[in-house]
Amino acid sequence: MLSHHDPTDELSEHIQEQCSYTSHEPNNTDELIQDGYLALTAHFVDEDWILQKRVLNFHHMPPPHGGPILAEKVIDLLRDWAVEKKVFTITLDNASYNDDGVKVISKPVSKIQECVKYIRASESRKLKFAECIVQVSLPCNKRVHQDVPTRWNSTFVMLDSALEYKLAFHQLHVVDRNFSRFYPTEEEWLKVQKFTTLLRPFYDLTTLFLGTNYPTTNLYFHGVWKIQKVITEEVNNLDIEVSEMAKQMKLKFEKYWECYSLVLSFAIILDPRFKMDYVVYAFKKLYPFDYEERAKEVRDNFYLLFEEYENTFDGDLLDGSIAGCSGGDLGNNNDDFAEFESQQHANKRNKSQVDSYLDDTRLLSTQELDVLNFWKENKNRYPILSLMAWDILNIPITTVASESAFSIGGRIVGKYHTSLLPENVEVLLCTRDRLYGVTASEDEEDKERLSIDFAPLVAKLTNLHV
Repeated sequence: MLSHHDPTDELSEHIQEQCSYTSHEPNNTDELIQDGYLALTAHFVDEDWILQKRVLNFHHMPPPHGGPILAEKVIDLLRDWAVEKKVFTITLDNASYNDDGVKVISKPVSKIQECVKYIRASESRKLKFAECIVQVSLPCNKRVHQDVPTRWNSTFVMLDSALEYKLAFHQLHVVDRNFSRFYPTEEEWLKVQKFTTLLRPFYDLTTLFLGTNYPTTNLYFHGVWKIQKVITEEVNNLDIEVSEMAKQMKLKFEKYWECYSLVLSFAIILDPRFKMDYVVYAFKKLYPFDYEERAKEVRDNFYLLFEEYENTFDGDLLDGSIAGCSGGDLGNNNDDFAEFESQQHANKRNKSQVDSYLDDTRLLSTQELDVLNFWKENKNRYPILSLMAWDILNIPITTVASESAFSIGGRIVGKYHTSLLPENVEVLLCTRDRLYGVTASEDEEDKERLSIDFAPLVAKLTNLHV
């Protein structure tokens, strides 16, 4: 994420510690492309306070893929763009390492993946499955989805749709001997049912995040509270498998939350509907025994960060009402005093910005708000806080931009374009991003390609029977 603010000297070290390898994984199972690519995407707020993103690089990464090598490459790419001193945060996509809960039921999941692939493989199989739907009198309220294994939310959608058509899959199991080797047992279906019940709140939350192309960071805190609540409840579930999944998820949750709760707490403070009140509320839910100490730590660090910005603040960004307010023209000999008075006024104003903002009445928590527009309108009232908001509120909280880059890359590096040089792939993808960006229609295209709507086939078969 790019910022006006210089990063710390530990940028390279931080990347080495956090960086994980992300490869191009084709969505289409018929594709044979297995080249590794690193997508580097910049997020920033422009002069009109509108959140923007640009794909800087889609760089071919041959093995090995260790952290130090990736860190060096990322730093080199940032230097090529001359933005290595404008990096505020780095968000990494390491989804392949975040599937602890899925591993608990990996066998049933892999069976359902094969079931879906089987019915998608030919028109005759699609027709046979439609006949099974008719035979068991199922409504076609959902599409049957194939998942992208590296995206847990698409795996959830696949399992959820498979459960909707469980009776039809069972009927196909009865009439098609070739299909039977993929069919899950009743015990495995039950595990899938429990798993989807556990993950549904997570899916609903990520859907909320993805409903906005690039959601601002203040949304994160709300979601974390809901996730923590669900995990805590399910840890005590009487079902041993569900409890085990929840425990593993809780360990991963706490690992990430402890690392990033501070800066992401700042984001909710910078939302005028919630401020510190919501931090105290959320911490009381998460840490009932020491929430006051934790909230105080957040507040103290917020003030410390404000002081850091104050020390590097450009006085020219203050509005004109601060300068030249000495009360009249007292002659050129008083220019030094006027400058001194203006500086004193500015310092007094800056030091009280946080207190003034926090003490102001909160906006209604239920009202819709463009938080970036709020800070645009209040940048003269809170000049330093607005710069903090500029940086903090556009920290990426999803990997949508990265996933979109790989989706487009999958269309460029397809089975009919296997001879494209990696440099040309990068040029095509980055140029396309500059010209058109990523539109919602592309996401819909991916969903269309990975799903089957059996309603038309079922309607046709029903009419024939009539």
